[in-house]
Amino acid sequence: MRGFLIGTIAGALAAMAAASAQSPADYPNKPVKIIVNVAPGGGVDTAARLMADKLRTSLGQLFVVENRPGAGGNIGAEVVFQSEGDGYTLLASSPTPLVINGWLYKKLAFDPIAFEPVMVMAHIPNVLVVRTDFPASTVQELVAHALANPDKLNYGSQGIGTSSHLTGELFMKLTGTRLIHVPYKGNTSAVLTDIVAGHLDLSFIQFSAVHELAPSGKLRVLAAATDKRLEVLPDVPTMAEAGFPEVISETWNAISAPPRTSAAIVTKLNAALNAALQGADVVTRFRELQLLVGGGDVAATRKFVENERALWGKVIQAAGVPMQ
Repeated sequence: MRGFLIGTIAGALAAMAAASAQSPADYPNKPVKIIVNVAPGGGVDTAARLMADKLRTSLGQLFVVENRPGAGGNIGAEVVFQSEGDGYTLLASSPTPLVINGWLYKKLAFDPIAFEPVMVMAHIPNVLVVRTDFPASTVQELVAHALANPDKLNYGSQGIGTSSHLTGELFMKLTGTRLIHVPYKGNTSAVLTDIVAGHLDLSFIQFSAVHELAPSGKLRVLAAATDKRLEVLPDVPTMAEAGFPEVISETWNAISAPPRTSAAIVTKLNAALNAALQGADVVTRFRELQLLVGGGDVAATRKFVENERALWGKVIQAAGVPMQ
């Protein structure tokens, strides 16, 4: 009986200590690490560093960004997944580990569904681009040309499972066309270089990567994979206007917490991040980078991630993308 009481008291004290460690009132009381699961310099990394600086000011603690790239983003995600759910280790990532890799990998050292989505920092719309001498000036003309030339046109992507790859698969499914996929192992620059050189016919790629090439005439943008026209491309129609409203495609950058992080801490982080995104300097910097400001409460963020997971899971399964 005495042992039982000691065990019960010890368990209660441990629970109290854990609850205290996650108390939103004093969180954070030490530096917070943000693991970016890609290499430095990209959109995820840039957004994470902007947010880290704002969180340091608003929450009064250091937010240290650490890049842990590799294995399709899985290495960084695994580090965060195995961390304590106390709010002191966070994940900054593209959609890949949260909504895509669970459909692509036979074995993962983390459960994508178990992460606690905190907030989407930025959205990066995809656009349909073609080489300058491509024999089509509209999406409808491209579809007609592709239907007349099955398995002859190619499209580039940053790799299997990326938004550019899966958008191409979705496009083929909806149009009945057959394109050849050319994956580039994460290298956006290589995709664009080969489109400019005429080695690739087309790509569904994030506008932030092509916004300087398009005005120079080195490639052409046929459509935006958005539900409304982009302010920076007022004369470019959307895929919906072209007759394909289902082709809504983007990549996005999100902050997530490990499993079992308390709702109170997730909510506190969400509120701080939403406030940071309202800053005029952040809005200006995002606009310079061709990023659309994210935001939204925790419930909306979770729903968004769930919807994305379901959407792209269906595309992956329908396309028969092999598991790795």
